[in-house]
Amino acid sequence: MNTLELQKQAVEVRKGIIDGVHSAKAGHPGGSLSAADIFTYLYFEELNIDPKNPKDPNRDRFVLSKGHTAPGLYSALAHRGYFPVEDLLTLRHIGSYLQGHPDMKHIPGVDMSSGSLGQGLSCAVGMALAAKLQNKDYRTYCLTGDGEIQEGQIWEAAMFAGSRKLDNLCVIVDNNNLQIDGTVEEVCSPYPIDKKFESFNFHVINIDGNNFDEIRAAFDEAKATKGVPSAIIAHTVKGKGVSFMENQVGWHGKAPNDDEYAIAVEDLRKAGEALCQK
Repeated sequence: MNTLELQKQAVEVRKGIIDGVHSAKAGHPGGSLSAADIFTYLYFEELNIDPKNPKDPNRDRFVLSKGHTAPGLYSALAHRGYFPVEDLLTLRHIGSYLQGHPDMKHIPGVDMSSGSLGQGLSCAVGMALAAKLQNKDYRTYCLTGDGEIQEGQIWEAAMFAGSRKLDNLCVIVDNNNLQIDGTVEEVCSPYPIDKKFESFNFHVINIDGNNFDEIRAAFDEAKATKGVPSAIIAHTVKGKGVSFMENQVGWHGKAPNDDEYAIAVEDLRKAGEALCQK
């Protein structure tokens, strides 16, 4: 896909996020929206995957370590063809397979159950190591949050990945600077994030995580990097694409009411129309 096509697809992914969270009357829209461009690029451009064969042993792996942003992952998976887009409206409903956090046993395309913060990177490191031990070519990608990396297990996993030179591993940090209780600096500053990963022997790339040209260049650079794992620090806007949610910490974990939902839908409709005129 070219950049314009990716931008249009990201609008659809964002619509799916808003539709799902509104229907559920619960969920985490802020971090799902900030990472929507990352989800879009991964599933429509970067990952070697096949929705018709979701368990292909040679597929690339993706671990959503910050599992509460499942609405973003689900929307990307649905639009990529893993399951019907209409099912996004069943998010968090009794009997739905689309639970509040990813479940690898019941959701097509989910490679790891996640949501207990800090643990996903360890799983991703294990997948990357397994590929090396089995002489497989698949790559492993792991999306973490900037609040999540306050967890110590993240750095144990990073230390192991760096020491084992897992150059088939790419960590993405969604650095939107907000977590549930405020800014990441106020809660427990992880900065400087890039220097921390460098100290664990990662190749580090800083980008605007809502800019597809920079996203593309970063993933290409990570793939070309040999001998060390890569970390992409994606500077994003929490709630990106919905006017009243952008950079507002209160939208970390609550659903829009009917009036707010209507505004969000209109914001995204206008964004889509503007892209169609380019």
